[in-house]
Amino acid sequence: MELVGSPLSAVYAHPRSTPTSFLPAISTMASSYKNRVPYYPLPQSFSLPWMPSTYYKTAAINPTLAPLSKSSQGLTPSKSLPFVSNRTTLFTRYTPDDWYRSNLTNYKESETSRRNAERLRVETSRMIQDKYQQTQKTQGESTKNLGLRVSDIEFWKSELCGELDEMIGETNALTDLKKRLERALAETEAPLQVSQECLLHREKRMGIDLVHDDVEKQLFMEVDVIRSCQERMQRYLEKAKAQLASNRAAQHELERDLANKQAAHRIDNKCHYLRNTSDGISYYRGVERVDATISVPESWAKFTDDNILGSQSERAASAKLRDNIENLLVVTANEMWRQFNAVNVAFTNRIAETADAKNKIQTHLAKTLQEIFQIEMNIEAIRKAIRDKGPPLKVAQTRLDERTRRPNVELCRDPAQIRLINEVHEIDETIQSLQQRLRDAEDMLQMLVHTKSVLEHDLAIKANSLFIDQEKCMGMRKAFPCTTRLVGYI
Repeated sequence: MELVGSPLSAVYAHPRSTPTSFLPAISTMASSYKNRVPYYPLPQSFSLPWMPSTYYKTAAINPTLAPLSKSSQGLTPSKSLPFVSNRTTLFTRYTPDDWYRSNLTNYKESETSRRNAERLRVETSRMIQDKYQQTQKTQGESTKNLGLRVSDIEFWKSELCGELDEMIGETNALTDLKKRLERALAETEAPLQVSQECLLHREKRMGIDLVHDDVEKQLFMEVDVIRSCQERMQRYLEKAKAQLASNRAAQHELERDLANKQAAHRIDNKCHYLRNTSDGISYYRGVERVDATISVPESWAKFTDDNILGSQSERAASAKLRDNIENLLVVTANEMWRQFNAVNVAFTNRIAETADAKNKIQTHLAKTLQEIFQIEMNIEAIRKAIRDKGPPLKVAQTRLDERTRRPNVELCRDPAQIRLINEVHEIDETIQSLQQRLRDAEDMLQMLVHTKSVLEHDLAIKANSLFIDQEKCMGMRKAFPCTTRLVGYI
């Protein structure tokens, strides 16, 4: 606008000099329209028809000389244009009518030029006002659009901040739960080691007590339960690690998008508050031809919306995983405690059975010892009875032997002889029966001694089993982790 109005300013800033003749010289008119400001090349749209150069040609009058006579052709300027003093006759160059017509023509052209200039000034003022209003309107619309853009950015910033806070909280919660799961997984090692040591100790049982009883079955089941719990915990621990990686990736996208939104908000907010009087504004030629945009409002909003939706999806998956891990910790703790109690009940029952068997063995052993003592006394009585039958047998045999010395007919088979013979037979039979009874008693004594040995061995076995189950195994199982440890709180 300053360049367009500069010719008019030049006219009023430098008044015209009084012409020496009625028709001003071309050089005089041209000098009055000289531009007093530096020249800047304008684009094609600014080349308006009312520039002063157009009217130089319109207002310029090129006076011509009257046609010369043929006799003056070929002469030097001094000869062809002689001074008046040198001329003998004065010839007329223009007529008065020509002079008046020339003046009228100049008047009309001056009026036409002034009307055109006035119309141009009015149109220019109107155009300046219209363009000013259009520029103000355009600038206002741009400011309004920038304000709307800032509002949109603030909206998405608030959405991103809210979602980022939610994601950070969810990630922290999942991290804490993962640590609990790791602690719970570590706590299962002690019960597993106790179960395996119990099985190892029970392998040291002896003899008949090395039986696949209910305690051993429950111990094997406890090992399987603990290992199953460990496998499930390890599997969910891997899922938690993968979910944490996904959460951090979504959080990184949110943080990067939020950082971009903050930078864009700072730039657009600065642009929104820029005014014509602001500092730092300048020309950047050709910047409007540089298209550095890579998105449109729809794709721009969709990008942030997709980031938020992706974060919400990961957050929902993380919350679901946390619920599953919480349930897993409770279920595994209950399973291990239930199996632990089942093993303890089996141990208690087995210890009671073993103790009862041991007491019964001790009772039978005491009775056996008593019976052995009685048998030994009986054997001694039999032996004494056998020894006591010796003198009567000797007496009877001595009598028979003496009576064999009777002479001749005195060797009579009288009742005395018969009774002595029967007495010897009776004593022999008694001795034989006593000896048989002695052998039977001695056999019974050997049997009782063997039974005593068996009972004592079985008693040692029961005592060993009872020591293993009651002292070693149950002594270790007193230190089973509590529920708070099994769910990872401690």
